[in-house]
Amino acid sequence: MTTDITTADLSDTRVNLETLLRARSSLDGAPSVTWWTGDVYTQHPAARSEHAFGFVGFNISRVVPVEDGFDLLTREAAFYLDPGTRAPLERWDNPVTGQTVNVLHVWNDPVNQQFRLDGPRGPFRAPFTDLGRTIVFNLDIPISSPSALPVAEWPAHSADDTYRAVELFQFYSPKDELLDSSRVSAAADCSWVRVSPWLPWMEMAQRPGGMLFHCRGSKLASYDELPEVVRRQVADHHPEFAEPPSEFTAPNETSWTYFRRVRGSH
Repeated sequence: MTTDITTADLSDTRVNLETLLRARSSLDGAPSVTWWTGDVYTQHPAARSEHAFGFVGFNISRVVPVEDGFDLLTREAAFYLDPGTRAPLERWDNPVTGQTVNVLHVWNDPVNQQFRLDGPRGPFRAPFTDLGRTIVFNLDIPISSPSALPVAEWPAHSADDTYRAVELFQFYSPKDELLDSSRVSAAADCSWVRVSPWLPWMEMAQRPGGMLFHCRGSKLASYDELPEVVRRQVADHHPEFAEPPSEFTAPNETSWTYFRRVRGSH
């Protein structure tokens, strides 16, 4: 193994970006799969958090070089689980409203990203921490944007006309793999936290509170290493999710835009 990058080199824009993508996916354009599992909690201002769901999902990606950087082409699926049995839920009894609602799982296609060496915010640089044998990239993403579900149109399903959330990603890779420039991909474990409004399908209207997602996972050698419950859901519902997208398209899908698209006849 030839390790010819140091952590000091990660201050260079191209080295930083290529190293991040080595952890996140694979620089040779081959499909790369990262899966995660964890739990989802409700947060009520005047009550303790409740364990609402288990959660399991994956992202499948492909790196495409472009003139001024890279495109990361991805789609992702995730499934809400019974917190006890860890089986996918299709119906959920909402303890707050007393209603039974249909669960809408996550089928986000696409979830593409444009990584540019010099973008609107200046030269690219992903924050990282050297932990000795491990390097961790952290991507902290606060979000505030017009909601795809305006309250006037979706009074039972929308918390606000502005979607406000925070997504916190960390990718942990062995230093010897990550800093080896001869490798197109490095092993990576990950963690993900999201704080968001109530999910639209929960029909919580404008009640105070929201959701907390707490998950962890890792990059897999292939799609076939995904848990059987995940592969079964894909095969039964959206088999195209077994491969990443082949070209860049926009805009990205989210749980909110997907809800609007499939429940638009409300």
